[in-house]
Amino acid sequence: MNFEPKQTPMNNFQIFNHISGLTSKLVTEKYSTSFSRASTLFKPEIRQHIYNIYGFVRFADEIVDTFHDFDKAKLLDEFEKNYRDALEMGISLNPILHSFCITQKEKNISQDLVDAFLHSMRMDLGEIRDLNDEKYQEYIYGSAEVVGLMCLKVFVNGNAEEYEKLKPYAQSLGSAFQKINFLRDINADFCDLGRTYFPNVNFRNFSLQDKLAIEKDIASDFHHALVGIKMLPMSSKLAVFMAFKYYTNLFKKIRKCKPEILLKKRISVSNARKVYLFGEMLLAKNFNLVR
Repeated sequence: MNFEPKQTPMNNFQIFNHISGLTSKLVTEKYSTSFSRASTLFKPEIRQHIYNIYGFVRFADEIVDTFHDFDKAKLLDEFEKNYRDALEMGISLNPILHSFCITQKEKNISQDLVDAFLHSMRMDLGEIRDLNDEKYQEYIYGSAEVVGLMCLKVFVNGNAEEYEKLKPYAQSLGSAFQKINFLRDINADFCDLGRTYFPNVNFRNFSLQDKLAIEKDIASDFHHALVGIKMLPMSSKLAVFMAFKYYTNLFKKIRKCKPEILLKKRISVSNARKVYLFGEMLLAKNFNLVR
């Protein structure tokens, strides 16, 4: 005899919520196999919320980075309006916005974090060149650090004290990831889009000294971030450490490249190496090797 309790059928609104979550998961899987693979290391109660955050920030980023044949400003205006309407109404027929708003509400993601992110996306619509230190930090905070803070809200599950303790480390990790993205994507950002994110760097004469200064800054961010990763709960630690390992491997490849190489091609970690790193994390998960 089967003594397992019967599952209560979902009502139509619950089905809609479920489909919206599946859409965010699909966006994650199709846009980033690396992040999607790492996300499987999150505990189930965390995983869907991370998909929801990724789907939201990914679509906003696609608007400003990819849809060159369309009115990007109009698309971003519509995206933001639909998001704010969804937040007010508690529903959106855009499944990406709907699932993100569920996560924002359930995990108490503060509005200032989302607003800072959308502000940075708008900065990308203007001229991103010759940024001073203040504007550079403003962009890094809004485009990357706040995404880490949104995820941290999920990781600590409402524990305000833990959030405040881990906040600076999450910001350092987001900052390191974004600066590596800038280095990796110099060819597309500078040569195709005319963007220069790093202050006081002339990419028409990108020197080894410039590159070493940027790399020193990234290494400092990573060193600080690792302290915080070790303090995360096990429900999120392995997945975050997996992302950390992927980016540090990418960083090692970038450090070996001459400046002129970065201007010509996009550096990446091979699929075989990604699978190897994921295997290491599975081993750590099975034998509790991460402390």
